Amino acid sequence: MPFGCLTIGEKKDYSNPSDVTDKYDLGQIVKSEEFCEIFRAKDKTTMKMYTCKKFLKKDGRKVRKAAKNEIVILKMVKHPNILQLVDVFETKKEYFLFLELATGREVFDWILDQGYYSERDTSNVVRQVLEAVAYLHSLHIVHRNLKLENLVYYNRLKHSKIVISDFHLAKLENGLIKDPCGTPEYLAPEVVGRQRYGRPVDCWATGVIMYILLSGNPPFYDETDDDDFENHDKNLFRKILAGDFEFDSPYWDEISDSAKSLVALLMEVDQDQRLTAQEAINHEWISGGAASDKNIKENVCAQIEKNFARAKWKKAVRVTTIMKRLRAPEQSDSRATSPAAGAPADAAAPQAATDPSAPSSDTTPEGAPAAVTELPAGAEISQPAPEATAGVAASAEAPQEPSPAPQEAEPTSRCNGETSAALHAATEAGDEQD
Repeated sequence: MPFGCLTIGEKKDYSNPSDVTDKYDLGQIVKSEEFCEIFRAKDKTTMKMYTCKKFLKKDGRKVRKAAKNEIVILKMVKHPNILQLVDVFETKKEYFLFLELATGREVFDWILDQGYYSERDTSNVVRQVLEAVAYLHSLHIVHRNLKLENLVYYNRLKHSKIVISDFHLAKLENGLIKDPCGTPEYLAPEVVGRQRYGRPVDCWATGVIMYILLSGNPPFYDETDDDDFENHDKNLFRKILAGDFEFDSPYWDEISDSAKSLVALLMEVDQDQRLTAQEAINHEWISGGAASDKNIKENVCAQIEKNFARAKWKKAVRVTTIMKRLRAPEQSDSRATSPAAGAPADAAAPQAATDPSAPSSDTTPEGAPAAVTELPAGAEISQPAPEATAGVAASAEAPQEPSPAPQEAEPTSRCNGETSAALHAATEAGDEQD
């Protein structure tokens, strides 16, 4: 029975837990994330291995919405560079998602293990990401959380393909989207600026990925004290709003002008002027053979080890999910007593909740920035985000918590809302520059 017994939008004929165990052997938990547990699973008939994600309904509405959203999106897509959904079961207490198992290494690990690494190798990675993004965009799907941590080699063969994972924040673009989400270091200016946005955010994130792979450095980073998250994010967001990145020496001295051109076109601040995924595929650095064969491994690996293993970056792993919001008058009162809050008087003062994409504190991979979900949307906070078309609408929404709804028990919060205040302050700074 393909995709178990899940029927979106109709009365459900729930699966029995035995339906899952009759078909699959579930191994030990590989990783516990805040919204799901991840297992290795073996099909008892074919003996093929898969990844199983188990979501417990009792963990709250945001968990249930995250599961349903990922199911709806993954059932729509079939592409060689996207991990495919194989099977789904819904019991009265759980969702089980079975996906292809990627056994290869993460991109960083692959680079560090190579004796030779060039622009052409980076071009191959970026091309595959762009092809997957172009496919998603043709279906009006925005991934919204593209980052290096979500890219992995499918297997350990020499010419393995790259696959994209983690689709619980993906969303159907039915008109422009207004609920901000993503990972701080990869956020596009329109998300930071609380504007309505769409598919161009994925192209910006691809530009960030390309920048890191070519130099070993993040394009936007702030040297603020490790524990000063508010000022760190405030300065980070100001730089993103202004498109304040450089091809600084000596890290970019050996990189071709063609590569720099594509990065700049993907990281164009004006989303209307930004290159689309298909246009980027047609760029000479991707399809015209302009990528250099010069070995850049030594410089890139030195910077990767410096930037993505150092304590400062590890401590930047923080959850900045904003789900619970106070009303604007309460925020105005708080500003009167706390001028350092950094948020406009008419904006909502957010409280933090848990990010459905972020691993728990004791399992978060070192060097991986956590995702941001639903940053404050200012005066628009009382208005629900646009719904998708009928039949998919409720499930395709990215996880979010409407203000009037009663609160259910949710996983423990690991954020005090620092990034939200920084986002407001950064946006104000951008407005002043205009």
